[in-house]
Amino acid sequence: MKKRIGVFLCWCGSNIAEVVDVDIVIDAMKKYQGVAHAEYYKYFCSEPGQEIIEKAIKEYKLDGVVMASCSPAMHEATFRKAAVRAGLNEYECEIANVREQCSWVHRMQKPEATLKAIKLISSMVEKLKMNEPLIAASSPLIKRALVVGAGISGMQTALDIANSGHHVMLLERDPAIGGHMAQLAETFPTLDCSQCIMTPKTVEVSQHPRIKLITYAEVESIKGNVGNFKVKIRLKPAYLDRKKCTGCGVCIEKCPMKVSSEFNQHMGKRKAIYVLSPQAVPNKPVIDRENCMYLKNKKCGICSKVCEVGAIDYDQTEQTIEEEFGAVVVATGYDLYSQEKLGEYGYGKYKDVISGLDFERLNSASGPTAGEILRPSDGKVPKNVVFIKCTGSRDPENAMPYCSKICCMYTAKHAILYKRKVPDGQAYIFYMDIRSGGKGYEEFVQRGMEEEKALYVRGRVSKVFEDDGKIVIWSVDTLSGRKIEVKADMVVLATAIVPRHDAKDVGKMLNVSTDEFGFHKEAHVKLRPVESPTMGLYFCGCGQGPKDIPDSIAQAGCAANKVNNLFSQEKLFGEPVVACVKEDVCTGCGLCVAACPYDAREIDPKRKISVVKEALCQGCGACISVCPNNASELKNMSMDQVFRMLDQLQ
Repeated sequence: MKKRIGVFLCWCGSNIAEVVDVDIVIDAMKKYQGVAHAEYYKYFCSEPGQEIIEKAIKEYKLDGVVMASCSPAMHEATFRKAAVRAGLNEYECEIANVREQCSWVHRMQKPEATLKAIKLISSMVEKLKMNEPLIAASSPLIKRALVVGAGISGMQTALDIANSGHHVMLLERDPAIGGHMAQLAETFPTLDCSQCIMTPKTVEVSQHPRIKLITYAEVESIKGNVGNFKVKIRLKPAYLDRKKCTGCGVCIEKCPMKVSSEFNQHMGKRKAIYVLSPQAVPNKPVIDRENCMYLKNKKCGICSKVCEVGAIDYDQTEQTIEEEFGAVVVATGYDLYSQEKLGEYGYGKYKDVISGLDFERLNSASGPTAGEILRPSDGKVPKNVVFIKCTGSRDPENAMPYCSKICCMYTAKHAILYKRKVPDGQAYIFYMDIRSGGKGYEEFVQRGMEEEKALYVRGRVSKVFEDDGKIVIWSVDTLSGRKIEVKADMVVLATAIVPRHDAKDVGKMLNVSTDEFGFHKEAHVKLRPVESPTMGLYFCGCGQGPKDIPDSIAQAGCAANKVNNLFSQEKLFGEPVVACVKEDVCTGCGLCVAACPYDAREIDPKRKISVVKEALCQGCGACISVCPNNASELKNMSMDQVFRMLDQLQ
């Protein structure tokens, strides 16, 4: 039976109609074989526009509709819902992208754009003629979430999901939770103590009845699909039984081995058995195998001798557990731009050239100097401090081209905190531009200038070198054109935020892509900013891109809401546009099994042919590209359909 197809051309305001001659397109489609109705409207995505579509489907007894509009990523779901309300199967609605693929790229070629629009629409009409009504298959849903990373965004996500009544596992690779926020002294623009804000949250996380907190552990593998992820988790040996440990700290006090502290940015010491910070949650130590004398050569063993509850266990080994979850939220955080790549600023060469995070630890009451601002080289109070912004950021030739977003604000904070602790000192800030977009942010920057007399100099620093115990900074004030030379006691670099060193490996494990810099890539930057293209996987925090604490918290709430929306369903209904197998021509060679990135293929041991696990299939088409016998096809995207579409595009 021949289908009666309707074509609906959206003006998209002026996005399409200013370039494509909509009257010519509609006239052409009215004459096209199989098209029973064609019309245009300014905004078909609007409520009146959707009503027009529904009315036309019923009035003209349409079997399918082609929406000539914007990208399917924008409004495919909108138009399909309208078709369903009018009685059609949602997969009898197709999108011809005449905005991004036509009008936007041919603004100065109106006749050619009009012809191309006709071809794009007619190709989708040909596809629709061979479409089959598809029914989404249902699958069970495990209402339990995994949050990977227990920084501020990961903790907030876990709390929001747990407070909605669902169970959560919060996984952290470090011995304690808190992420980089735990290293901060105070936060902008209110100058609240970081620990005062965060400690109640870390305690709530550790005591929440629906949150299972696992620290000192990493994800090893993730398999499965939305609603049913199987996750292998590697538990690193702490060489201590945390159930027995009371956190008394005697073992730390008695340990004779001191090593550089990563938490204090290597500006202080910690013991071989240690907790990350005095406020660490959980406040249970771990033993550093690389530096423990007993684990290296069976000497010492003092921690075991002084532990009254017998919690020390030198024989503890790495373990792997497997858990099941319905959704996964990735909140893996960030690293700082490598100091080895900032040689022009003397970072790593001169002791008194430090990063912004180093400066945070100097400001912290629990830091290596107990909150005093002291030079790393000699422990003296610096009277002149130079802050250099955009070191590694906004530098497309040598480093990262993007803005790290928070540097302007934390540099202003550092200048204010420095002046409060060293009233007779002078803060110089070298900047390219000041970006203070946020509530109270611009006022905060002005406060540093006016009240604390921080001297802002617009211009990139050209050279940093040491001379007679001073750090000399050469630059040019681009506002006045004058050369600038400052002799400083200490230099603080606002280093770029970059993805964690293993972000791409994590992305491969999760089957999600990363952008050119390594940040996790969302499904749509505007409409799906916390969702992965893989259903059931969500992002929040700086692993997805540079952001400040308020934005991280807001994004955490958004990710949690997506998980809660998912868990509000009793069953999951998957996308039915998946691969299928022509059993009569399949030889069971197994090439499709190896090519499938979602483990959605297997060889039936009895029939010796390939079969598709539809719950796992994402419809990517990898199996089709490798099949030597053309035995693999996508539902509603057969080779016959593809060739008929191509014929219209000639």
